[in-house]
Formats: sequence, C-alpha cells, structure tokens
Amino acid sequence: MKFEIVKVEVPKDCNVILGTAHFIKTVEDLYEALVNSVPGIKFGIAFCEASGPCLVRHEGNDPELRELAAKKALEIGCGHSFIIFLKNAYPINVLGKIREVPEVCTIHAATANPLEVVIVETEQGRGIIGVVDGFKSKGIEKEEDIKARKEFLRKIGYKL
Repeated sequence: MKFEIVKVEVPKDCNVILGTAHFIKTVEDLYEALVNSVPGIKFGIAFCEASGPCLVRHEGNDPELRELAAKKALEIGCGHSFIIFLKNAYPINVLGKIREVPEVCTIHAATANPLEVVIVETEQGRGIIGVVDGFKSKGIEKEEDIKARKEFLRKIGYKL
C-alpha cells in the first residue's frame, strides 16, 4: 500500500468540487446539473472511470476549465472520482443539484482554497482517503471578526 498527496491549486476566481460517483454517464449528468443551475456558469468536469478502459471522461462549457479538470483528474487517478472547476458561480449555487445526480455518492470538498487530496494506492487501484481543504485554524473569531464576516456575506449578496 502506498500513500500520495495530489495538490489542487484552484485558479483565481474559480472554485473546485471533488467527489465520487459510480457510472459512466456521470460526466453528462453533472454537465446537465451545472448548466441548468446558474445562468452564465462556466465549468469543466472530469470523471475517472473505474472499469473497462478506465479513461478520464470529460465535458464542460469552458475549454480551459475542461482541460484543467481532465489533467487534474488523471493526476488524481482514483476510480469513480470526479472533479469540477467552476467560474461565475459558487459551490453553494450548485451542490444541491450535484447531490441530486443519481450516481453521485460523496462530495469530498467544495472550495476556492488550495486543496490536497490524500490518496491510497493498492495493487488493485487508487482511492481518495480524504482531503485537506485550505489551512489550519489560527484562533477563535472575536467581535471584529464576526462583524467582518457579516459584512462580507452582505457584500456578496448572501444575506440582507
């Protein structure tokens, strides 16, 4: 058994969603879920097949994000995993639709932070053990931090 960490650097103004699913049509179903979620969303999706030819299947409506997703999925190389890079939307806008896709099993991360994917490799294949999303906590928020959090949420339109 071998362990590996694959780093996912999220491009500026992007978010990434990492998960597992279980069927070859996953990439098409995720495409439909995303394109029907947010007007103007841009994304690339890649899905690692776990049987047959074991190819990285990919789709998207943004060529650069599609290529990035395909390359990163191949680097991760874990059966039935998928990765989505998205712009012009936040994960909160699409996670409900992604969870409704019948073949989606797990969402490991949805973030704009740097991401580390912890992988195990056996004689059979590779699997995602977990993720490291962003950085270690530095302390507990104080009153000024609470105020800044609330102001930020209103600034980006998620609270009145």
